[in-house]
Amino acid sequence: MIVKSQFAQLGLFDAKVPRYTSYPTAPHFSNDVGSNLYGDWISAIKPGSAISLYIHVPFCRRLCWFCACRTQGTQSDSPVIAYLETLKSELRMLADRLPAGVTLSRLHWGGGTPTLLQPAMMEDLAKSILDVVPLGKNAEFSVEIDPNEIDADRLDALADAGMNRASIGVQDFDDEIQKTIGRIQSYDITRDTVDMIRERGIASLNADILYGLPHQTKTRMTESVQKLLSLSPDRVALYGYAHVPWMAKRQQLIPSDALPTPEQRLELYETAQRLFLWDNYTEIGIDHFATQDDGLTHALKAGRLKRNFQGYTDDQADVLIGVGASSISRFPQGFAQNAPATSVHTAAIRDGRFSTSRGHLFKDQDVMRGRLIEALMCDFRIDAAEILRDHPITEPQLQTLFAQAGKEFPDLLKISAEGLYIPPQARALTRMIARCFDAYDLSKAGHSSAI
Repeated sequence: MIVKSQFAQLGLFDAKVPRYTSYPTAPHFSNDVGSNLYGDWISAIKPGSAISLYIHVPFCRRLCWFCACRTQGTQSDSPVIAYLETLKSELRMLADRLPAGVTLSRLHWGGGTPTLLQPAMMEDLAKSILDVVPLGKNAEFSVEIDPNEIDADRLDALADAGMNRASIGVQDFDDEIQKTIGRIQSYDITRDTVDMIRERGIASLNADILYGLPHQTKTRMTESVQKLLSLSPDRVALYGYAHVPWMAKRQQLIPSDALPTPEQRLELYETAQRLFLWDNYTEIGIDHFATQDDGLTHALKAGRLKRNFQGYTDDQADVLIGVGASSISRFPQGFAQNAPATSVHTAAIRDGRFSTSRGHLFKDQDVMRGRLIEALMCDFRIDAAEILRDHPITEPQLQTLFAQAGKEFPDLLKISAEGLYIPPQARALTRMIARCFDAYDLSKAGHSSAI
């Protein structure tokens, strides 16, 4: 059993590493990928295949201080209405490029706060999307819902449009913590929102909760998790709060001296982890939990679990297209990201071109290393036979990569001809172990804490 002193010796409490929701990670994107190449990748999608679609709505009525997402505040619907027209134009451009017969396996509205759209706007957006690419069989349509920015009419509009999974950010239910992070959201309003969602026949519910917040203690963590469990979510993302005030200026409003130490962060995570496991949730990768009958649990058991920009997924589509400012798309050929600034994105669409401003064209060992990292992040193991079958690498070369990781983490990894395995007691180190297979320079990327 690994103890804290060993974690400290291995650098867990000091390391800054990627979350590995992509490989290479976004800081390594360049301007090699532009709008023309992005359009070519869309045209190259296999006719009749299933893809995923992400719609980004960057607006919020309030800007939560803890959030590092690309968002902007608005108290008026005017910029939202204008942005909706931009989305519709971008979707029409997408329709001109998409091959025949393409359907959606996943549709996700994120932000920002997509639920600040008025009901008619939601209906308009949903119709514009589904006119371009319809939902396929067993498709999942999910929306990020802010309990402070939702009502019966908007939920009716979403349910009528086909939403079958809702996602709610909780962060923490403690009053003092909520005030400190600029996110006031009571348990009562969250519970009422969940009740309204389920009254409309939407059974699937995601929830996010954070550890590592200011003033968080094991007692407060326990109380918040128990309140969350009373809502019976199907999936929970237990994310570590990433304090990066040099990137997200609003985080400067959060007092750094109130943040838990790295050692305390680990204790907070383990406190929440035990509660989810005691409540019979399955542990999914490094930061998710799911009920026994949830799709993530089935995917984990079947060896089909994936990781993308939204975290863990059971989606098997090879293509994810991001629509809206700052959205990132993934293709078999590489990544493409839209212009982050809403004004720049809107100007490009108005000119009749995609706003793709940067990305990454897969080269050399990118795909193979990405799969090695994804396998560790999802299954805590690398199947050597799979890698040798699907990628251009010899067995001695693969074993050399394994040996290099084993040298950095001596006596912790199980390495054999069958592959590499991270035992349960070492899984807090997973992101650091995954870093061993990352060929890019991580020294200047400004990643978040390893724990």
